[in-house]
Formats: sequence, C-alpha cells, structure tokens
Amino acid sequence: MNFFRGVMGGQAAGPQPSGAETIQKLCDRVASSTLLEDRRDAVRALKSLSKKYRMEVGTQAMDHLINILQTDRSDSEILGYALDTLYNIICNDEEEESIDEFDFHVRWPGVKLLTALLKNQGVQVQGIILVSPMGVSRLMDLLADSREVIRNDGLLLLQQLTKSNAAIQKIVAFENAFERLLDIITEEGSSDGGIVVEDCLLLLLNLLKNNSSNQNFFKEGSYIQRMKPWFEVGDDNSGWSAQKVTNLHLMLQLVRVMVSPVNSPGATASCQKSMYQCGLLQQLCTILMATGVPADILTETINTVSEVIRGSQVNQDYFASVNAPSNPPRPAIVVLLMSMVNERQPFVLRCAVLYCFQCFLYKNQKGQGEIVATLLPSTIDANSISAGQLLCGGLFSADSLSNWCAAVALAHALQDNLTQKEQLLRVQLATSLGKPPVSLLQQCTNILSQGSKVQTRVGLLMLLCTWISNCPIAVTHFLHNQENVPFLTAQISENLGEDERLVQGLCALLLGICIYYNDNSLENYTKEKLKQLIEKRIGKENFVEKLGFITKHELYSRAAQKPQPVFPSPEQMLFDHEFTKLVKELEGMITKAVHKSSEEEKKEEEVKKTLEQHDNIVTQYKELIREQDAQIQELKEQVSSMASQTEQMQTTITQQVSQIQQHKDQYNILKLKLGKDNQSQGDGSQMNGLQTEELTQLREEMEELRKQHTLLQSQLGDKDALINTLRSEMSQTAEGSAAGSDNTELLKELEALRSQVQSQSAEINQMKTERQELLRRAEAGVKIISDGSLDAAKMAELESRLAALTTDTERLKGEAKSSSESRAELEQQLASVNSTVAILQTEKAKLQTEVQESKKEQDDLLMLLADQDQKIHSLKQKLKELGETVDDEDDLDARDQTDDDEEEEDDDED
Repeated sequence: MNFFRGVMGGQAAGPQPSGAETIQKLCDRVASSTLLEDRRDAVRALKSLSKKYRMEVGTQAMDHLINILQTDRSDSEILGYALDTLYNIICNDEEEESIDEFDFHVRWPGVKLLTALLKNQGVQVQGIILVSPMGVSRLMDLLADSREVIRNDGLLLLQQLTKSNAAIQKIVAFENAFERLLDIITEEGSSDGGIVVEDCLLLLLNLLKNNSSNQNFFKEGSYIQRMKPWFEVGDDNSGWSAQKVTNLHLMLQLVRVMVSPVNSPGATASCQKSMYQCGLLQQLCTILMATGVPADILTETINTVSEVIRGSQVNQDYFASVNAPSNPPRPAIVVLLMSMVNERQPFVLRCAVLYCFQCFLYKNQKGQGEIVATLLPSTIDANSISAGQLLCGGLFSADSLSNWCAAVALAHALQDNLTQKEQLLRVQLATSLGKPPVSLLQQCTNILSQGSKVQTRVGLLMLLCTWISNCPIAVTHFLHNQENVPFLTAQISENLGEDERLVQGLCALLLGICIYYNDNSLENYTKEKLKQLIEKRIGKENFVEKLGFITKHELYSRAAQKPQPVFPSPEQMLFDHEFTKLVKELEGMITKAVHKSSEEEKKEEEVKKTLEQHDNIVTQYKELIREQDAQIQELKEQVSSMASQTEQMQTTITQQVSQIQQHKDQYNILKLKLGKDNQSQGDGSQMNGLQTEELTQLREEMEELRKQHTLLQSQLGDKDALINTLRSEMSQTAEGSAAGSDNTELLKELEALRSQVQSQSAEINQMKTERQELLRRAEAGVKIISDGSLDAAKMAELESRLAALTTDTERLKGEAKSSSESRAELEQQLASVNSTVAILQTEKAKLQTEVQESKKEQDDLLMLLADQDQKIHSLKQKLKELGETVDDEDDLDARDQTDDDEEEEDDDED
C-alpha cells in the first residue's frame, strides 16, 4: 500500500464527508460480502468514484482491490473493474471508451496500469518483472494481440519497460522483438505510417542504443537489409506530413546508432559494409541529392551518411563518385561544400556538411590527396568549380563562420598526411591584379596579422598548427617569412582581454611547433635562437602559461567529447575535435622543449648519435649472424641430402643384385629345359607330343624375361641419373671442403661401379640374344618333325643342327660359370660401396666439426654484442640521470634477437 501511495500524483480533490463515508461503506461491502455479485457491484461503484475521489479511494480501497485481484481472479468482470479503479487513482487520463470483449476488460486496464507504474517507479517495477518467470515473454505477447488498441498500448508499455535496462533489452530482443516490430512498421506503411510506426521506432532505439549485444544480433539477423525500403522516397517530395518527418528522423537515428563512432571499430566497420552491400548507403545518397526534402531531414541525412562512410574506404570511395542531378553533373562533395561556405544556409546544415567532409577524409589518404590536388596549379580547371576552390573561397571570405569551417576542412585534408602537407606548400594564390601571387601559407599569415575576427583567427591558427606539425619543411617555409616570428611573439607577450586569450594560446602553440619540429636549416631561426627569443621577449613561464590557455577554455572539453561538431550558436564554434587531440599530444612536448638548455640538447644529440652508431654496429652483427646461420643451415641440408642419396644408391644396388640373381636362376632353368629337349630328339613320337607345349611355355618365359629386362633398363637409367646428380653435388661440396680429395676418390669408385653395372647389363642383353637364337632353332626342329618327311638329307641337316645345339649348350654352361664369377665380383663391389658410405659418414662428422667451430665464432660475436649492450645501457642511464625519457624498444629487440639465436643454436646441438 505504501508503494502505491508513493506513485500517486496530481492534486487530490478536497475532502468531502459524504464521499468519504460512501467510499468507506463500499470498502466494507467489498470486504464483508459473501456473494460475488455484491462485491462486483461495490467495486463498480468504487470505479465510478475513483476519478473524482482519487485520494480517498486510493487510501481506503487499495488493499481491498489488491485482495480482489487475488481472490476473484476467476471473474474477469470484477478484475476489470478493480484494474480500472487502480489505473484511475494513479493516472489523470480521461476515461477510454469501453469495449465489449470479455477479456479485454482485464488485459487493457492491466497494460495501462503497468505502463503508469513504470512511468512513476520504473526501476522497481523493472526489477519485479525481471525476476518474474516468463514476465517479459508474456508482455511481448501484447505485440501479437489482434486488437490494435492493446497492441499499441503494449508498445508504450515496452518502451517504458526497456528504458535504461540492458538485461530487459536483451531479453526483449531475443523474444523476436526485431522481427515483430519491423513487420508492424511495414504493415503500417513505413515512413508514411502513423503514430504506431513512431512508437515502434522509439522501441527499436531503446533496444539498440548503447547495447552492443543487441546491435550485433540486429546485424547478424540481416535486419539492416530490411531498413533500405524506409528511405525509398519518390520524385515528388512536396507536402511532407509532420508524422512522416518524425518517422524518417527516427529511422535515420536508427541507422546512426548502428554506425556510431562510440561503437567498437569492428562492429561499426561490419555494419558499414552491410549498409553498402545492401544498397542502404546508395539510397541515403539519393535522398541527399534529391530536391524538396525538408531541411531537418536533409540535415539528419547528411549526418547519417557521414557516419556510414567514416573510416570505411569502400564507402568513402563510393561517396566520392556520387554526382548531383545537375547539368552538368557536379560531385556531391562540391555541392555540399557550396552549402557549407554559403552564409545564407542554416547553421545546423553547415555544421552537418562540415561533419560529412571530415568523415569523408577520416583515415582516407586517397581522398585527402584528391582534395589537395584540386588546389595544385597542374590540376585546376577554369571551367568548373572544385572542392579546393570552394575551400579557398571560404577561407578568405568576409564571413567568419565560413573562414572557420573552410580552415578546419582543409586541416582535415592534411591530418596525419606528410605528403599532402608538403604538396600544399606549392599552392599559389592571385590576391589582386598586378601583384605577384603569394603562397597559401603566406596568405594565411597575412590575414592573421590584419586583426580579423576571433573566430577567423582561431580557424587559421588551427590550420597552421595542423599544417606544420611533424613537417620540418613546412616549418622552414613558415619561418622563412621574416614577419611571422615577430608577430607571434608580439601576440603572446601582450596583456589582452579574456576574448583574446585563446588566440594567444594558439600563437604560443604555433611558435612551440616551430621549435619542436625545427631542423635548424635557417640560421636566424634555429631551435636555440627561438628559445632565447622566448626567454627575452616573453619569458618561459609566461609562455607556458599562455600555452595552457587552450585546454582551460570552456569550449575545449566540449569539442573533445565527440567527433560531430555540435554548437549551440555560431559564435561558440571555436574548437575542432581532431585539433583537441593534437593539442593534447603537443602541449607536454613543447613545454619540455622550451625548458631544455642548449647543453642538454647538445648532450641529447650526442647521445642520439652514439645510439645510432651503436644501433648500426648491432645491425651489422645481426646481419653477420644471419649470414652465418644461413651458411650453417645450407651445410646441414647438404649433409642430409648426401646421406639420403647414399642410402638410396645402396638400396638401388641391392635391388639390382637381386634382379641379376633372378635372371641367372631363370637362365639356369632355361638351360636345363633345353638339355632335356636335346635328349628327347631320338624319340620322334615323344617330341611330336611334348615339344609344342614346352616351346609355348618357353615363349612365355622369354616374354617375361623381356619385360624384366625393360624394367631393369629403366632402373639402370634412373640409377645413372642419380649417380650423375650425386657426382655433381659432391663435386661442388669438394670445392669448398677440406676433404675434397676423399670425395674425388669416391666419385671414381662410383664411376667404376657404374661401368661394371653397364657391363653386366650388356652381358644380360647377350644372354637374351642367345636364348632367342636357341628358341628359333628349337622351333625350326619342331617344324621339321611335324612335317613327317625325315629323308636322309633332312636327317643329316637335323643331326648337324643337334650337334650345333649341343655345342651351344656347352658354351652356355661356360657363360653361366662366368656369370657366377661376375656375381662374386658384384658382391665385392657392394662391399666397396659400403666402404664408400663409411667415407661419407666421415665427411659428415667433419662438417659437424665445422658447425661447432662456427658456433664458437657466434659465441665470440655474442660476447661483443653483450659489451655493446652494456655500453648502450650506461649511456641510457646517463640520459635518465639528465631527466630524459629513453625508449628501450630497440634494446629489448636486440636482446630478444640474441636470445632467439641462442635457443636456435641449442636446438641445432640437440
């Protein structure tokens, strides 16, 4: 009851005894009646009094109404009266029309009651719903209710429920809220829809803003693609309704939520990619170039396009290619810049264009080069207006806001781009007829010295500071003008009013940059002379104080918060977000540089030179160690290759010996068969019956021998190629090794082995030829026998052939004996090869000894490196004692490299 008392608002009606007494009687009736009808009538009467006597009904009937919700939940009618009564005592809204659906009297008042409670005590009610089982899920069912009034009020309830509660936002999102809300938006007509579309968009903003989990879920669910139809506007853009403007404004805000600069870079880049691929960026650019679009929608569209392309090279390139539908077509960038430098355009629109231009150039060196190129003499086109011409025109116009915007835009074209800073030094301007052109740099300083408005001077000083920082050539150009340094010292040393303090601080920053990035190429304006000038004319402490005026300015912290330039009025447009980063980076370095004495700088220079020399020595040693490592690795590979080739050669020789033995066995079998055939020549009938089958078998064996011989020839060729390769590699190794003579002997032995194998192959070929001749003779004998005409002449011929065959057989026996002797010789040669392998292993041991010697040399080099490291360490200690900050990355790198080398050498030993 105390909770409900706390949420009551508004003025209560004055106490009226008759009313209070009536309410008390009705409360007694609700509490004491046993019949449901009596309680229902009493609650209905309380409902009718609840608007006029809100306080009385609330204080007296609250507990009874809550009991009704618990005890009479089976009767929807009394529940509806009780909920309506509770709603009336909490809110002042007018009574809605009653609807006749049975459960409507329960659901609708319940939705309105929860919405009212969330408005007044949101955190407490959110906590209750969050811990209630299925609490959020049942409230999500309101979006699927067929009755529009409940669905619409359910949207309002969910808006209140999801405010500032990430846990509930995640639950609602995973309850398929995105799908349901996008469906409702489509059904209601998208941007042309009514207040329901606005409610859906507000709920989507609650779910997505500052909630990276829901943003990722929205992107992964391909819901970004469903946003594209929202921005399909027709050619006729006249007569936009206020509701359509509101809807489209919220839709653009939803796009910006997904690509906001405050999101993580990875998530933003992923959403930017999706928006380009689905055509959403193209659709936004169409609105950007359309006519008749309301000014506030155009402004928000420019801001949205800005963040869609910011830091995305693909999107930036596409934006650079967009042209306005004019005759002739002009680039969108040029059209937008025309609005930025036009003082008749609304202030918010000009700020949006500046933001768009900044986002186009953000981390886009290609775009920066294109903008600066439009200012160079070789690329200027007199027949068309370029971005560079518009920026120069705005830079030197009479409107101070145009001066500031153009200066900041041009500074972004130079941001972190040394090349374009040097290129911009080439720009020459024709100030008036009859006078020689002056450089852009000189013209900027001329306008500064003329005492223009504060906003103009601040813009020009920010441009100059960005331009010459980290660019010694630009510093030299700036100092070359003899009037610049006196002007800056005069501005800093004067005691000016409050409004001029920012200008003084920026002048001090510019002069400090001239000191810090000075390469001492101008004799009159070296670092030391500029510091002496500050000490005499200004004073070091005074200079540092004036430099601090920048960060102490009230508008500095506002600009440092976010990239988008948002200012309440044009007069407060003084600082640029990126420039605040530059000030933060340079302020400490300039202060330190100004306070340094010449002796400290000389010592610092000497130490730097010494460190550079030592770095060069360390680099040389590193290169020497790398070369030796490479040589050692190459020798290891050669040893490994030679060992592998030796093993392979030994295996090949073993296989060949085995094959030769097989051929010998086959030859012996053939010889035995031929002997049997000779003995059977006397029995003609037996020869007629068996000779043909044996000859067929003999042919098959001969064919098998041919195949084996071909295989042997192929293997012999492979072996010859291997021996040639081995001989070539071992010859190369012999030239650089002390064991060259031993390798030469090995080559000779291998060559001799090759000749012997070739000789053995020739013997095998000869045996093959003889077997073929025997086969031919045997076939001829069979043919004679099969003819059956063995006359005396033929018998004589046959006998002579048999005698010749017998002679050949004897000769073959002698050759077989010779082959046996050859086998013994081959076995002896195999033993010689084994000895050769032992020699190779000895060579490997010698190479390993050389590796060990190389390791000793490396150890000596490491000792030298350690000495150099000790000297470097002592020098850095001296620097630290002098108050200098020393970066130890190079030293750490050298030590890490040495440790890595030692670990690699240990691994080699293992």
